[in-house]
Amino acid sequence: MDCEVLICGAGIAGISAAYQLTVQHGIKNVLLVDERPPLSLTSDKSTECYRNWWPGPDNTMVALMNRSIDLLEELAHQTGNSFHLNRRGYLFLTADPDRLDDFVHTAQQPPQLGAGPLRIHCGKQNGSGYIPAPPEGFDGLPVGADLFLDPELIQRYFPYLSDQVIAALHVRRAGWFSAQQLGMYMLAQAREHGARVITGRVTGVDTAGSRMRSVVINSEERIFTSIFVNAAGPFFKHVGSLLNVDLPVYSELHLKVSIRDHTKAIPRDAPLLIWSDPQTFSWSDDEKSILAEDPESRWLLGEMPAGVHTRPEGGAESDIILLLWEYHVDQVDPVFPPPLDEGYPEIALRGLMKMIPGIQAYLGRSLRPFLDGGYYTKTRENRPLIGPAPVEGAYLIGALSGYGLMASCAAGELLAKYITNETLPSYAPALSLERYQDAHYLRLLENWGASGQL
Repeated sequence: MDCEVLICGAGIAGISAAYQLTVQHGIKNVLLVDERPPLSLTSDKSTECYRNWWPGPDNTMVALMNRSIDLLEELAHQTGNSFHLNRRGYLFLTADPDRLDDFVHTAQQPPQLGAGPLRIHCGKQNGSGYIPAPPEGFDGLPVGADLFLDPELIQRYFPYLSDQVIAALHVRRAGWFSAQQLGMYMLAQAREHGARVITGRVTGVDTAGSRMRSVVINSEERIFTSIFVNAAGPFFKHVGSLLNVDLPVYSELHLKVSIRDHTKAIPRDAPLLIWSDPQTFSWSDDEKSILAEDPESRWLLGEMPAGVHTRPEGGAESDIILLLWEYHVDQVDPVFPPPLDEGYPEIALRGLMKMIPGIQAYLGRSLRPFLDGGYYTKTRENRPLIGPAPVEGAYLIGALSGYGLMASCAAGELLAKYITNETLPSYAPALSLERYQDAHYLRLLENWGASGQL
């Protein structure tokens, strides 16, 4: 068997690359290889959200995401919005007066990088300029962000939030969509244009004179190809080692939980809600004593990190909400199925209580939560690796961390431009493996700052 392009991995990155190569560039003989069904390893473990609001020392991530959202919107128009793209936005919140200056300063950075204007609402007279986000759709809505610095205005538009919130940042070119429906649409289109999918594991890569020659599947079948794409998701580093390339990436396990919000503590039309403050839990004296006695639970008495977030899942008739909070982030080797923290649902619920008081009604109740998770494979600065590998004919599209779905369209497009020798966008060099050979980039890494990871 032979093919023109072999893509290792049928997650959202591999499928996007196949779509771009076949549909947009007319390459017919593209083969996707994965030992699991398409989109079933990590692509379906996400919150399925997107945003163009990214910090950084330059505009690379904002430019990448703006392009990816452009492509998402084009696909939504082509399909009658079959994957339910909305623009409800991300709502970042703080109740800490000591953090207010930093909150405002952070909000001022992405607009300078191309994320859109920042509109500041300081009082009732300015609130009239705010356009609330509708539950569905994305056309004709504001970009940039709305920064509320008046608690009364915040309560007017978001009355379910704690009255202790003193500032809210509503990021507008943001929302979520159905990743499965988007991915399966692109896969169906790629298949119609000649792509094939086979079940198997890439176990070897044969190079002749540092040039791609063939790929071994399941240790027995050899497929000849001159172009090989590593889109292996959590196995990105391992597949890189088959090329004798040590990719500078690592993995973290990130969990999420879904519960039924039968009291409607979070309205069905709410945006993604993110608590920006570190916090400590309010335990009773008895609870403190019990937690302090066990070394494995003592950490719950200390300060918990910022970043707990939630959103409604499903339509108006649903009562499901998603909860996410990475209070432990360790570098791990991916194993499947991933280990799950059975205490995660209660801890995430406790984390939400300061932001949404109505959540307290669920503590101590039998909620029958559904818990799952996946791996964020990332570089130290939390930017992807897209472009050529050191072996001629080998390419990389990975380290997409927790933003693979939102970046997938532009990532696949960029990879296809490399393979077809088309003009590259301005952000391409900052996403290639070669960036680590650039002295200027290495100097930036020394004082990188926030990575944009939720």
